[in-house]
Amino acid sequence: MINSKADLKKYIEADKIAKNIDDSSLKSKIQSFLYPEPIWKFQKLLRKTEYYQNKNKTIFEKAYFYILLMKYKKLSLKLGYSIPRNVFGPGLAIMHYGTIVINSKTKIGKNCRIHVCVNIGASGGKPEAPQIGDNVYIGPGAKIYGNISIANNIAIAANASVGKSFSEENIVIGGVPAKKIKEFDIKTILKHL
Repeated sequence: MINSKADLKKYIEADKIAKNIDDSSLKSKIQSFLYPEPIWKFQKLLRKTEYYQNKNKTIFEKAYFYILLMKYKKLSLKLGYSIPRNVFGPGLAIMHYGTIVINSKTKIGKNCRIHVCVNIGASGGKPEAPQIGDNVYIGPGAKIYGNISIANNIAIAANASVGKSFSEENIVIGGVPAKKIKEFDIKTILKHL
């Protein structure tokens, strides 16, 4: 969780690396200012709202938090995201606009790459939601649901339906219902590890 300014900076830097964003040159800074990338703008708002939600706030910081929250919700609707705060660890890379729905009880570790039309949530009216490890790739259209856990270093294939836990690392899972497809080095997809 983001509890300090140092944490906030660490999370934003990790997200920037995961999304392969280089804003070190003057040209890229001007381009980013004139034509801000909406997904990156959303991710920064997500991290800032997490920080202000988690810290003890002065009256001015409370007001600022509600302004950020309003912007965050408006951009969420525009992009089609239903992503609650304090779910993702550092190194989040949202790749596309479009529907992404995540249950607020879900916890996802560091270095997650997530694509469009992903749904992660509870199942059967129970409140528990998936717990997903570090260095996980979630392909387009994947559905992950129930009181399950997914190990570190796993790639979840496009349109997979994952309703059971996977404890083996370094694999690809896919299909309906999901099963192990093959062993896999996640570094071939997540280059920043």
